[in-house]
Amino acid sequence: MLSTRLFIKANAAPKAFNAMRTLSTSSQLFMAKKSSNESIHITLPESSFKMYNAETPSLEIETNKEELLELYKNMNLIRRVEMAADGLYKAKKIRGFCHLSNGGEAVASGIEAALTPEDHIITAYRCHGFVLERGASPKAILAELMGRVDGVSKGKGGSMHMYAKNFYGGNGIVGAQVPLGAGVAFTQKYLDKPNVTLALYGDGAANQGQVFESYNMAKLWDLPVVFVCENNKYGMGTSAERSSASTEYFKRGDYIPGILVNGMDIFAVKRAVEWAKQRAVAGEGPLVMEMATYRYGGHSMSDPGTTYRTREEVQKVRATSDPITLLKKTIIDHKVATEAELKEMDKKTKKEVDEAQKEAEASPEPKLDEFWTDIYVPGSEPKSVRGCLASDVHHYN
Repeated sequence: MLSTRLFIKANAAPKAFNAMRTLSTSSQLFMAKKSSNESIHITLPESSFKMYNAETPSLEIETNKEELLELYKNMNLIRRVEMAADGLYKAKKIRGFCHLSNGGEAVASGIEAALTPEDHIITAYRCHGFVLERGASPKAILAELMGRVDGVSKGKGGSMHMYAKNFYGGNGIVGAQVPLGAGVAFTQKYLDKPNVTLALYGDGAANQGQVFESYNMAKLWDLPVVFVCENNKYGMGTSAERSSASTEYFKRGDYIPGILVNGMDIFAVKRAVEWAKQRAVAGEGPLVMEMATYRYGGHSMSDPGTTYRTREEVQKVRATSDPITLLKKTIIDHKVATEAELKEMDKKTKKEVDEAQKEAEASPEPKLDEFWTDIYVPGSEPKSVRGCLASDVHHYN
């Protein structure tokens, strides 16, 4: 029987979301001209990072008009694709699992902005933004969600199993991608590649034993891997405070340094990942990074997301910490673009996604023979493979 103390803790009401940075907290802004390559200086607030056995990354950011507008477009594109997926699911054109990332766009966009295409990423099932940033088109993502041949996985993977160059998915087993990420990093070190692997997982997976086993092996071999915990405060419908004895996930590595990052600020994310990559390729070993972020929707499309948190909590985060709104304010404050110009960009992004959705819906379903492909590396197939029934056998030539 649970002790009274433990029972009270397990059933305690979740704490309200507290963003590390809100829109009311301004960076030190410096006026800049509207030329594309003119340097724009931003100083991140000290609250952007919290460290564990490591020095704080520089808070000084140099950017320009081109990068600011590109980051704004990318985050908007992710949100529009997720909104389209939401509508398609509700129209019953998407079946099965569907996990959306509305509210967490700065994590995927900020990470990609700090990396090169030769760096590696593996994540869990909330993966649409990452595969979009890695080069997949909105059409390919939406088609995959609907199980169509033009999907990024030929319509055979669905929401949780999308891939791109040096992006290893979408993984449906909770926490299973973490040791796989350590394995990818081992390959990089073995081949002496100057790159980093980011292995992402959620706060709901942070208590998995395989996560800690991966920490151990990564430190033993000083692998160039960053273990990134996307802490959106809820593992399915359970708050972090109710599931974890310690919610300081960035300190979980013990013998591995850690950093807590404001995952709602794209420049805080970008700077943290740049710093993490630099130390990884310098041979300083693994790092545990916690991204403090949020999801506006439920755990998946089948979860309304309102039974374990209040609507007021979600509305407060939208109003004070939305990553797109935060970047929009920075762009306007620096006179990089006007609100009207940004609205025009939003319209173009919406049109792009609307057209991609139409094309995805027009894509046919894969033929049944297609399900016998992509099981083995070409040339390594056995003579035959069976299907769901013993009588259902496919013979390879």
